[in-house]
Amino acid sequence: MAWIYLFIASLCEIVWTFCVKFLSFKDIGTIKWLNFFDEPAKNLLILAPLGGYLAFGGANIAFFSIAIKQIPASTAMAVWLGTALIGVKLVDIFVFKQPYNIQQFVFFGLILIGVIGLKRDSAV
Repeated sequence: MAWIYLFIASLCEIVWTFCVKFLSFKDIGTIKWLNFFDEPAKNLLILAPLGGYLAFGGANIAFFSIAIKQIPASTAMAVWLGTALIGVKLVDIFVFKQPYNIQQFVFFGLILIGVIGLKRDSAV
């Protein structure tokens, strides 16, 4: 079960990363709080990344802390970070149409091999 929690933490880290990307304190500063409901759709759209940042950041910490109690810390950290890194790159490629090259996939394959090796070597 700890590995499932670690995977959920990695997914939360991926979403959290993109919430950070779209978070703009400058835009939040432009909200007229006394007239918030005059343009609720616009204001909620501005606040959505902040809500995601808080929610997915908290979920990330919660799930990771549950997982790390049963998985060795170094293994959990490597798997969590490797999975999140590959996930962020895949979202960049397929959702945001960022450029990529075959070398990146070779190196991500090496990360994946390391993650699988750490999982296989773990006693949990």
